[in-house]
Amino acid sequence: MTKEVTIVGAGIAGIASAIRLAKLGHRVHVFESSTQPGGKLSQIEQRGYRFDAGPSLFTLPNLVDELFTLCDKNPEDYFQYETLDSICHYFYEDGKQFVAYKSWEKFSDSLSSIANETEIAALQKQLQKAAFRYNITAPIFIEQSLHRFKNYLNRKTVKGLLNASKLNLIESMDQENRKRVSNPYLVQYLNRFATYNGSDPYRAPALLNMIPHLEQYLGSYFPKGGMYNIPKSLYHLGCSMGVQFHFQHAVEEIVTEGKKVSLVRVRNLKTQEEIVHPSDVVVCNADVYNTYKFLLPKHKAPKKTLSQERSTSALVFYWGIRGSFPQLHLHNILFSADYKAEFHNLFQPGEPYNDPTIYINISAKYEPSDAPTGCENWFVMINVPSNTGQNWGEIAAKAKVNILQKLKRILHRDIDPLIEVEEILDPVKIEQRTGSHGGSLYGTSSNNRFAAFLRHKNFSSSINGLYFCGGSVHPGGGIPLCLNSAKIVAQLVSEALH
Repeated sequence: MTKEVTIVGAGIAGIASAIRLAKLGHRVHVFESSTQPGGKLSQIEQRGYRFDAGPSLFTLPNLVDELFTLCDKNPEDYFQYETLDSICHYFYEDGKQFVAYKSWEKFSDSLSSIANETEIAALQKQLQKAAFRYNITAPIFIEQSLHRFKNYLNRKTVKGLLNASKLNLIESMDQENRKRVSNPYLVQYLNRFATYNGSDPYRAPALLNMIPHLEQYLGSYFPKGGMYNIPKSLYHLGCSMGVQFHFQHAVEEIVTEGKKVSLVRVRNLKTQEEIVHPSDVVVCNADVYNTYKFLLPKHKAPKKTLSQERSTSALVFYWGIRGSFPQLHLHNILFSADYKAEFHNLFQPGEPYNDPTIYINISAKYEPSDAPTGCENWFVMINVPSNTGQNWGEIAAKAKVNILQKLKRILHRDIDPLIEVEEILDPVKIEQRTGSHGGSLYGTSSNNRFAAFLRHKNFSSSINGLYFCGGSVHPGGGIPLCLNSAKIVAQLVSEALH
C-alpha cells in the first residue's frame, strides 16, 4: 500500500531512508533547510581549493553499494572508490612515527621502529579480538533495533548473549589496552578509536575496542571525487527512484492527530511561505534533541535519553597550503604528548587542551584537482567539547597558535606563511549548519557501559508513524552507522505497513 512519506533532513541517513522507502513503493518527499544534500557531509570551494567539510574517513563502502544494487543499478555507474594501502600516518612529539598499512606485514614492519616483536604481537592479538567482538556484536547492536523484543530471540542475538563475558563491559578502553599491550605508543594508537564516536577512552567501555577492526581489517577507502561524492551520488539515485527533494525548506513542526502523525509544517526559506504537507509516515533525520525541542513541542520528551552527556565536537581549519609535504598522506594523526590530560579537558572543564591531538586530511593526495598545482588542501581538526556558551573566537585563535607550533615541531617547517586560504568551522557553526545540538558530532557520547542501550530508538513508542534515523539515534554517528539506521527504519516501516 503506497503511503505519503516525509523525510526531515537530507543527511546521509535521510537520503538512504528515502531511497529504501521509495523502493518499497511509497511517495517520498525530503525537506532540507540547506541548499544541498549531505548534512555534515558537505564541501567548501575557495580560490581553486576544494575541501570535504565533514567526515573524511570512508569504511564499509558495501553499505553505499547496497543502495544502488537494491534499486537495480550498477554502483560503478554512480559511485567509485579505491582501497587505501596506507591507512593513516601517525606522529609523536618525540619524533617517533609509523604508518598503519592495510597489509599486516607492512604495518608490523613500520611498527618495528617504535615497538619490539612481543609488543607488536600483542597489538595483533588485540586487533584480532576487535574482529571477534565486531563479528559478534554487529548483528545485535548495529544491524537491528535494540528496542524490539523479537530481535532478542534470533540466533545471532542468542550467540552474542552467550559471548557477553568476552565483550568486556567492565573495564574502560584504556584499562584493557594497557593490560594487553604494554607499549605506550601502541596504547595511544588503540585509544584514539574512541574519537570515532566522540568519546573518552579512559571512560568508554572496552567493548569499543572493536572499532579499529572497521579501519584496519575491513579496510579504508577513498571515494573518487572526494567524500562529498557519497551524498551527491545517493541524491541522484534518490531522484532516479522518484524521491522529491525540497532544498531551503525547513520543517517547523511535526503535527499529530491523536497518537499518529498527520502532517508536517514546512517553511520555504526563499519565499517564507508556509506549506502544510500531509504525511502517513515521518522519518526524522534531524538531531533527536532538537526534534523534541522544536518539532514536537506538544509532546513529552524522553528526558533521560536527551540528558545524556554530549559527544565531542570539532574545531576545523580548512587551509589552502602553498607547497607540498611528502611526509604527509591522506590521513594523518599528530598525537598529544599527554592523551589522558587532553580527554580530561574535553569532558571535565569542557575546553580544548593546549597540546591537542591534530588530525590532518589532505584529499589532494588522491584527488589532485582539489588544490592548485604544487599546493595541498589541509583539513586540520582538533577535538573540542560541544558548545555550552564558550567564546569560540578566542578558543579558535588560541588553538591556531598551538596547532601551528605543534606542526612546526613535528614537521620541521613553518606552516603559517604557507596558508593562503582559510575557513574555520566551530561547534556553533556546526549546530547552525546541521542542527546538531551543541555542535556535537555524534549526538551523545559512549562514556559508560550502557551507552549503546541508551541511544534514542529508531521509532516512537507514543506516536504511530514517527521514526528516527541519523547519528543522534541508534546505532550511532558516522557514515556506516547512519546508513545502518536508515536500513533499520526501512525495515520498521515495512513491518508496520504490511
